Parts: sequence; C-alpha cells; structure tokens
Amino acid sequence: MVSRRKRAALASRFPVHVTMKLRCGLGSLRRKAERELLFEVFATGGEAEGFRVVQFSLQRDHIHLIAEGIDRPAFSRGMQGLAVRIARGLNRLWGRRGPVFADRYHDRVLRTPKEVRNALRYVLANGKKHGSGAHLPVDINSSGPWFDGWCEKLEVRGLEVFATPTARAHTWLLRVGWRRHGLIGFDEVPGPRTRKPHEEQAMPPRRGAHRCSRSLSASSRRTATGSPAGPGCHPPSWPQPAAAKSAGPGSDTR
Repeated sequence: MVSRRKRAALASRFPVHVTMKLRCGLGSLRRKAERELLFEVFATGGEAEGFRVVQFSLQRDHIHLIAEGIDRPAFSRGMQGLAVRIARGLNRLWGRRGPVFADRYHDRVLRTPKEVRNALRYVLANGKKHGSGAHLPVDINSSGPWFDGWCEKLEVRGLEVFATPTARAHTWLLRVGWRRHGLIGFDEVPGPRTRKPHEEQAMPPRRGAHRCSRSLSASSRRTATGSPAGPGCHPPSWPQPAAAKSAGPGSDTR
C-alpha cells in the first residue's frame, strides 16, 4: 500500500518515475487488446496542460511511467485524468465496473542525470526484469520502440502506422542530462536495489504478502533488429542498418 503522507514538492525541471498498480484479479496489460487500448490512451491523453508522459512500460499488473509536470498541482491533475482514462478504457474492454487501480500511484522525483538514466533503464527494460520478452531487443509493451536513447541501432517494422504514444521531453534531465552517463544498451536489465547496511537494520522483518497469481499470455508479431554496441555507438537511426540480427515473433507470459 502506498503511504498517505504528503507528496514531495515538484519543480518543473525534474521528471518523475510513477508506478500505477492494478487491483488483484484483473486481466494482463500485456495482452494485445489491452496493449493497443493503453497505447491509444497514452497517444491521446498522455499530455495535458502542464503535464506529459515521456516514457512508459506495461507489465502484467502495473504500469511504469516517466512523466513531467510544471508543478505538483499540474502533475496531480494530469495523473488523475490519465488514471480515469485508463480505468474507463479497461473497464469497457473487460465488461466490468468498479475501481481498476489498487491504490493511489507511487511516484519518485528524479533530481540527477544518473537517477534519470537508471529510471529510464528500469522502465523500458522492466519486462526483461520480470522475465518477459528476453528474446527481443526492446519490449514491445513499452515506449521502447520510439525511444531515441538506445546505444544500438534499432528498427521496428510497421512502426510508422502507429501514433507516437509519448510526448517530447521538456526537462534538460530527460532531453540531455542523462546521456552524459551513456546511452542505454539492449542487454541492460535493471536489478534489485541493494540496501545499505543502515537500511537493512532499519527494515522490519518482511511478512508474507498477498499476491494474485495469474498466467495470461499475449502474442504479437514484430520484427526488431539491433547491432552490437561499440565504444563509439550512436543513438538509433532509421532505416535498418545493413548488418543486423533479426528477431522473430514471440509471446509474453507476464
């Protein structure tokens, strides 16, 4: 459960990492119908006055976002509107009524280039962290195919028929700053955060937590290609490079 304490103040120069968790027992967000619906929601409702979604990824029962806002009130209004659009769309798709999200969203303000790079890697490679889509260079259940910060060159065939589901970054940290720590490779997978010794002592014993477990599959057909990163690698360019390794269609089970 997300703490009800007051959220941290937000300045317009800082992006935010957001996690939105679904209630137990609902469908997987990584199935084709859910994915297409949410991509449409982000394309049409991911940008509002003083608020924008810059990157995202869909997991089975939660959503990760990297978003910006001019201040905390504008950010909160934007997130509220986005959550309403998502909930209405999913309820219509699933033929149900009632709450979709388990609790209010969790957010973390990103204040340094290193924090922003780590958050981008965490969000865009989160599917691989959960064991999904490891055979593909990027997660098709994310904004990764549109991301221009990959170290390797990338092509996703047929991408031009889809509306770009994200907004252009405005903050220096998301446009330029994080790149000072290097572009992101396809093989980078976020790991669990390592607690410092004083945090280990402060942490109470972990109790068994209730989790809903479902095995839902989604299949999709995309072709992505990438070339190995080198010391002089550059952001991806279109079209496809001459020498590239092609990955065939696959399926996700998260």
